Amino acid sequence: MENKRPLILISNDDGYQAKGINSLVDMLRPLADIVVCAPDGPRSGYSCAFSAEIPLRLHQRRREEGLEVWSSNGTPVDCVKLALARLLDRRPDMVVGGINHGDNGSVNSHYSGTMGVVMEGCMKYIPSVAFSSCDHRADADFEPLRPYIERITGRVLREGLPVGTCLNINFPLTAQFKGVKVCRMAHGSWCSEITTCHHPRGYDYHWMVGHYQNDEPEADDTDNWALRHGYVAITPTTFDVTAYEAMEKIRDWEI
Repeated sequence: MENKRPLILISNDDGYQAKGINSLVDMLRPLADIVVCAPDGPRSGYSCAFSAEIPLRLHQRRREEGLEVWSSNGTPVDCVKLALARLLDRRPDMVVGGINHGDNGSVNSHYSGTMGVVMEGCMKYIPSVAFSSCDHRADADFEPLRPYIERITGRVLREGLPVGTCLNINFPLTAQFKGVKVCRMAHGSWCSEITTCHHPRGYDYHWMVGHYQNDEPEADDTDNWALRHGYVAITPTTFDVTAYEAMEKIRDWEI
């Protein structure tokens, strides 16, 4: 690939065939050379998991000027690791995750394989951005996201991001957006997460289900509020999970 253009590594957790990732490729090709390395099927909820006990394989799915598409049987993080170690001949200028079918606001960001992609890039000190939409549909219309994705990606390519920080960007389910809000993640949790069924052969089995509960619905500085009111939510996210305030509170524990 031409070294004169920026290089972007793209992955996701919906699989390389998903409309979201293919829409993202279409949006970003004018800005950079693209290498896609994504799972060969859905891997939602894999967060930062990687494979330690199964062999990983790579399959090239597409190759043309300025674009390569690969799939792997691994997790989203596996895909980033494989691409950095085996597919790229230079360090990418950005790692981009998405476009995810479904939002990754609030605590969902901790479970998200799409966020796992950008956390992996961030831990490698590569500017990394995740794009997610509240539209879960397989045939979701991502065209309204285009100008925002192009503008944000272009700006990160030019200006970079603070070391150790990635961006979690979520789009509301609306044809037109009111604007962009830089905000914190909302405090919330998943409730009633397990449903149990009885199998005719005599044993119980369990499904992960549940619903999300926003624990601060009126707080107007959160990603949940922004999405609910039609704004694009940008949440700067760091891989440093140290609780610095707590460090000071328990400083006298030191011996």
